[in-house]
Amino acid sequence: MKKRLYDMKGEIMKIRFKTIVMAVIVALILTSCGSGKKGQDKIIIRVGHNQSQNHPTHLGLLAFEKYVESKLGDKYDVQVYPSELLGSQIDMVQLTQTGAINICVASNAILESFNDVWEIFNLPYLFASSEAYHHVMDDPEIVRPIFESTREGGFEGVAWLDAGSRSFYTKNKPINSPADLKGLKIRVQQSPTNVRMMDLLGSSASPMGFGEVYTALQSGIIDGAENNEMALTDNGHGEVCKYYSYDMHQMVPDIVIANYQWLESLPKEDRKVFDEGFKILNQVQRKEWNTAVENAKKKASEQLGVEFIYPDQKPFVDAVAPLTKEALEKNKKLAPYYDAIQKYNKEFPAKEG
Repeated sequence: MKKRLYDMKGEIMKIRFKTIVMAVIVALILTSCGSGKKGQDKIIIRVGHNQSQNHPTHLGLLAFEKYVESKLGDKYDVQVYPSELLGSQIDMVQLTQTGAINICVASNAILESFNDVWEIFNLPYLFASSEAYHHVMDDPEIVRPIFESTREGGFEGVAWLDAGSRSFYTKNKPINSPADLKGLKIRVQQSPTNVRMMDLLGSSASPMGFGEVYTALQSGIIDGAENNEMALTDNGHGEVCKYYSYDMHQMVPDIVIANYQWLESLPKEDRKVFDEGFKILNQVQRKEWNTAVENAKKKASEQLGVEFIYPDQKPFVDAVAPLTKEALEKNKKLAPYYDAIQKYNKEFPAKEG
């Protein structure tokens, strides 16, 4: 009983601390150079994300900033905040909802909690190949209704960003089969779909924000995580985890979201510039991504001593297969999107090897 009370007090303290932090972030945003409304000089457009200044996402956002200001620099000042300077991804999504910031980059897993149609992109082994994945995400008939599904929640998707494929990386042993995950605590993104995936793989899921992962790995709170290769180098996870196993269980996009009320308030000609800027952001980020992944693999292997492992994928596919069936039966919204994706999977099947 005492332990339960202690745990409850701990949770209350965490909630209070988070509330204070959020209040401080909002206060800083609203008092620094105006509140985002038109002041004496320019309208400030605040953009937040959780990656470093070397990451393809940041480089893409800088290209977006440069384009918008080249066209409308006398009117708008675009300010890009990397590395969770405006809070965690969940914090930034909430701030975008309220309009305290205009734009942020959110993981698809977080958006699932705002509208369960986003669950479709979290399903494991949804895409047969990266080509199928890219064609789906570039198809407005598939993605536009999903992007617009959170308008009532205060924001909508305006662009997608490539986040490659997600695989497991661990501290003390390689993952060659689902059996190797048994008993391990693996960090996953904060979504019910990802927690269920780990249950089926026999592991204990540890949902947490991305900014918490390095410390959790280092301190032994978790045994590993799942992400793309960039996490090893750009976020330092390869300093702790020495085994990266290419099970490639997900290809999940990151989503650029914008406050809906702000978007709707833009003058027509200004909106055209911002929309073109979102396209440029997508193009630059995807181009930079391919180079960054190759550099990350080389650095992780040669400088950090990370071993890359290529397990048989089929046991992983078979283990998580019930999840897709469960999701489609439970969430009837998903079927049309799933069927449309299967057409691209047939057109762009997995390559041998």
